[in-house]
Amino acid sequence: MPEFRAIGYATTGRAMRVVLALTAAFFLLASLSQSAQSQTYKVIHSFSGLDGEAPFAGPTLDRSGNLYGTTYAGGSFGAGSVYRLSPSGSSWILTRLYSFKAGADGTGPGFGSIAIIQNCSLFGTTEGGGAFGTLFEVRPTGSNCPKAKSQWKESIVHSFGTGQDGAQPIGGVVFDAAGNYYGTTSLGGTYGQGTVYKGSRSGQSWTESVLYSFTGGTDGANPPAGVTVDASGNLYGTSSFGGANGVGVVYKLSPNGSGWTETVLYSFTGQNDGQNPVGGLILDAAGNLYGGTFDGGVNGGGTVYELSPEGGSYKFATLYSFTGGYGGPYNKLAFDSQGNLYGATEGDGANGDGMVFKLTPVRGGWTLTDLHDFTDGSDGGVPYGGVIVDANGNVFGTTSLGGANNEGVVFEITPQ
Repeated sequence: MPEFRAIGYATTGRAMRVVLALTAAFFLLASLSQSAQSQTYKVIHSFSGLDGEAPFAGPTLDRSGNLYGTTYAGGSFGAGSVYRLSPSGSSWILTRLYSFKAGADGTGPGFGSIAIIQNCSLFGTTEGGGAFGTLFEVRPTGSNCPKAKSQWKESIVHSFGTGQDGAQPIGGVVFDAAGNYYGTTSLGGTYGQGTVYKGSRSGQSWTESVLYSFTGGTDGANPPAGVTVDASGNLYGTSSFGGANGVGVVYKLSPNGSGWTETVLYSFTGQNDGQNPVGGLILDAAGNLYGGTFDGGVNGGGTVYELSPEGGSYKFATLYSFTGGYGGPYNKLAFDSQGNLYGATEGDGANGDGMVFKLTPVRGGWTLTDLHDFTDGSDGGVPYGGVIVDANGNVFGTTSLGGANNEGVVFEITPQ
């Protein structure tokens, strides 16, 4: 079984299609697809190197309408950056908040989007740096929340790779209502197959503990994506390998008083249901889980699926199957206020360079709308990050390639 090693970013053309040694295939259960109508696609920033390069993670939106994100490479030292994009009339202004130095401060922020705490502190993870990856915080100096010309500083919350705490955290972190953070490592732990961890604040510092170490067997292996937290404190996630058929699982971790119990909710078969779920899960108000697989399915291009609680277990349904190979959604999906699902595919689309899609529930299935097909030109190409949808239905995301300098873009799709 392949390991999740360094992403191995290369700056020219298709050489960047490396990202996490996975094999994949996808599925179709639902219905028709249709082309985007009355949508406006716009690149709001093309990266140029010093401001960042290769944004693998999708952006995060704050309450003031600013976008925050990371780039895997570029910045002042070539090891990645943290940026903010602020709306200014009909354009956007990029502020580089931090450039990683490829040392103890970390290098190569991966696929997890930034987590914003109190609209001020930014938390994320790096694939490398430290001992074997870091969890970092970037915040403005002083006591005030960010202003246009604030100075920002980085601090390391945890350095991975010492002991059995895990290694290579590429999926970012999420916070619960009590202010605890949760995340995964794709390697390390007791069995070397990855971990789920928790951090709790104690004064000005954090105490981190491993909640679960994957064995690489039926429980799963090598979870690249971060977890999702429900209102009861349960954690949900995916592993890209392991499980009954070796091609990934959906799992749940539940606190049991003295520790945490892992339950496998679904083991992928690598057939019509898809395989290699890379991007993690989102949760609706009814407790249904939604995610994507990078490979497999009826058409071989990955799937979008739903897991619904039913009588103490979960019912699995494939909502859509993409075409092509190794090109399905590589990150978490997103909801809009109407319950429609949005995402991006790393491949597929009219040009094989990825697409942004919308899935709308209809009687008996789901209808896919193709919002944009990337050309790997000035519009960008090969989106590994997830998308976000604001209250007005605008969709924001990133591509790892393309743009004016072929170093990736941040884009906006506006409904008309």
